[in-house]
Amino acid sequence: MELALVAGPLLALAGATLFGWFCVRLSGVYLAMLTLALAQIAWSVAFQWDRVTGGSNGLIGVWPSSWLASKSAYYFLTLIFSLAGMTFLWKAAYSPFGYALRAGRDSPLRADAIGIDVRVVQWTAFAVAGAAAGVAGALYAFSKGSISPETLSVSRSVDALVMVLLGGVQTLTGAAWGAALFTWLEDSVSRSIDYWRAALGAVVLLLVLVFPQGIAGAAKRWPFSR
Repeated sequence: MELALVAGPLLALAGATLFGWFCVRLSGVYLAMLTLALAQIAWSVAFQWDRVTGGSNGLIGVWPSSWLASKSAYYFLTLIFSLAGMTFLWKAAYSPFGYALRAGRDSPLRADAIGIDVRVVQWTAFAVAGAAAGVAGALYAFSKGSISPETLSVSRSVDALVMVLLGGVQTLTGAAWGAALFTWLEDSVSRSIDYWRAALGAVVLLLVLVFPQGIAGAAKRWPFSR
């Protein structure tokens, strides 16, 4: 397990660096379509490479080491990793790199004019995001005891996007709040309603309409937060 927690982020970093090299050359809807296409390629490789990934069955029997066998111990390990990751991203967002990234997002032409290599900055952000996803993926696999190609499907990417929209775009804690709310809704709705996917979609749509800036964005506008 210890080796996997180290190798997972490194391999994800390498994959994100490779994919990011292609993605940063596009923008807008073309960038979104390319990322979805690359995600589909990754899913196809995982689904068909039986010898390495287990194919459609995935990898089973992936359990934590003995010193993390209890649920509480693994929970605190995941909490520590999550807090460390959010702290790192917080520091990065308010560093010169973070401001350069925002400049490239808001006005790429002006950023390029003052000497910022927008593509390199975005490529670096792509790699950092991939490493963070690698940490999350390694922790997820050991928490479930198994991992399957379904985790790489496009629908899972849509779930992540919904989590971000629920929590709040352009906020660091918004994704965490959105993930907690989405997971709770999915768990509670699926237990009580037969057509739970349709009901979940309706609830998510309602929340997005009521809180267009997400939970974190709405919290900033509340009187007690000022």
